[in-house]
Amino acid sequence: MARPDKVAAVAELTERFRSSNAAVLTEYRGLSVAQLKELRRVLGDDAQYAVVKNTLTSIAAREAGYESLTDDLKGPSAIAFVTGDPVAVAKGLRDFAKAHPALVVKGGVLDGRPLTAAEITTLADLESREVLLAKVAGAVTASLYQAAYLFTAPAAQAARVVEALRAQREEQQAA
Repeated sequence: MARPDKVAAVAELTERFRSSNAAVLTEYRGLSVAQLKELRRVLGDDAQYAVVKNTLTSIAAREAGYESLTDDLKGPSAIAFVTGDPVAVAKGLRDFAKAHPALVVKGGVLDGRPLTAAEITTLADLESREVLLAKVAGAVTASLYQAAYLFTAPAAQAARVVEALRAQREEQQAA
């Protein structure tokens, strides 16, 4: 018979999986408590980083529909449950892992789709959401300016031709 505390832990993990838009599974073997605290600070409000028990997490992942995570649940595991920007969390984990090689990204899920460690690294290489939005806004603005120029170009060209003809007529009359 299942113990009530374990049933509650599985229910909590299942709810975290379901309420997160992404989850990144890591191995933290060799990191101190102070380093884990620093990692939580680095992730900020975008993610909740929790050390988990593999058996309970495996059950919760299956219940949430993330069977792909169960293969990577070996050794000391922790999960970053992402509720904010997944790119920012991936960057935070990547940068922290560069400074602390003991942190190993094993895999994860993004919007229900399984991710490998390499895909999470690729996600971390993306520019932030704000930068991408700024680039789109710049491209749209440039397109609008180009369209405005195309609409005004014939009128401006006609005005230059009329002015050139007027100047030519004045020269002819003066001569």
